[in-house]
Amino acid sequence: MVLVLIGYMASGKSQIGRKLALMLNYNFIDLDDYIEEKENMSVSNIFKNKGEIYFRKLETDHLNSLLSKQDHVVLALGGGTPCYSNNMDSIINSKNLVSIYLKATIKTLCDRLLLENAKRPLISHLNTKEELSEFIGKHLFERSPFYSKADYTIETDSKSIDKVIEEIVFKLF
Repeated sequence: MVLVLIGYMASGKSQIGRKLALMLNYNFIDLDDYIEEKENMSVSNIFKNKGEIYFRKLETDHLNSLLSKQDHVVLALGGGTPCYSNNMDSIINSKNLVSIYLKATIKTLCDRLLLENAKRPLISHLNTKEELSEFIGKHLFERSPFYSKADYTIETDSKSIDKVIEEIVFKLF
């Protein structure tokens, strides 16, 4: 089985995914890390040097490649991955795959992202909590129709990583 974690940036996909994979004895792949390794360039530099459209095409190509040949893996997607090309349809139509939306409130996401916005190309230009909160709200509004297509939704606010994993495992098994 392939477990695909989707959600906004800072929703916990990578941290939860790593620990979940370890617990299930699955491999863990973070799509952004995978792209960086394959392209020999950071996501930030891909955005800066080649643009978002180029990155989104790469993202779709690598996602489709991984979905076609992976098993026993937890795959953490980038926050925008489900929203571009036909990526969410590819996820939904893949056999032996379960998608999980890790949902967090704007406040939770804002609090987490304020600590690391310099590392995030889409938000590095936002300087205040108000700007960031407005940006996240707009994005979540646009992305929610894609995220909501996931097989399961797990609320992550005020929950430990272990508690979220416990809820995921309960849903799956």
